[in-house]
Amino acid sequence: MNNALAIASVVVKELYRRKDFYVLFVLTALITLLMGSLNFFNDDKIVRYLKEICLLLIWISALAIAVGTTARQIPAERENRTIFPLLAKPISRGQLVAGKFLGCWLACGLVLIVFYLFFGVISASREHQWAAASYFQALWLHWWMLAVVVAMALLGSVVFAAPSSNATICLVVILGILLMGRHLNQVALQLAEPMNTVVYAIYFALPHLELFDVRDLVVHNWDPINWLVCGGATLYAAAYAVFFLFATWLVFLRQPLA
Repeated sequence: MNNALAIASVVVKELYRRKDFYVLFVLTALITLLMGSLNFFNDDKIVRYLKEICLLLIWISALAIAVGTTARQIPAERENRTIFPLLAKPISRGQLVAGKFLGCWLACGLVLIVFYLFFGVISASREHQWAAASYFQALWLHWWMLAVVVAMALLGSVVFAAPSSNATICLVVILGILLMGRHLNQVALQLAEPMNTVVYAIYFALPHLELFDVRDLVVHNWDPINWLVCGGATLYAAAYAVFFLFATWLVFLRQPLA
């Protein structure tokens, strides 16, 4: 476990050395400016519309950072040939996968904290209210959704040849799930057999990332959802993350390092 945590700390530090961290500040400034424009509007609907835009930017940037950071982890170790001294410590391949996952996931958590903190402060200063529980649930569920995304991208990094192709495919799949995942069962009803069964199987097998999108809680200042439901969603995300990590370990275990 100590080996995995050591690898994770290196991954987190890498985020600050690369441009991703500076992009984070630029995007945060953009969100701040958008919220600052509320000085010119007094309509509640416009306030909610701008909050929705800001949260959409948070989701897009978090996905880009999560996938981009994770997709290059193992391929970069191969290309720089640093994977050989790593595994000669000795560090097992399972510890390497666990460390890369923890590092990317924790880095995403730090990114989300900065985003939501800036967004919450600016929003509270304009609306003079702050639903702390709803913000926490939105941040928590978003972070666990990124656990599944990071595990998927890590699996892609040992399957696809280049980080660019992995990142592109992962983003297409993730966006497809977010936009179309909840509608697959309705699509299946309109199909004849055997496509009906195939689409239904895909519907139940996919990780439904859209379940973690609770931006409406923040946009409309609604009461938080039931904490048992939040806990169930957390376990759901953890199960899929473990599944993808196990698949990553199996594939990586059978690959030559050269």
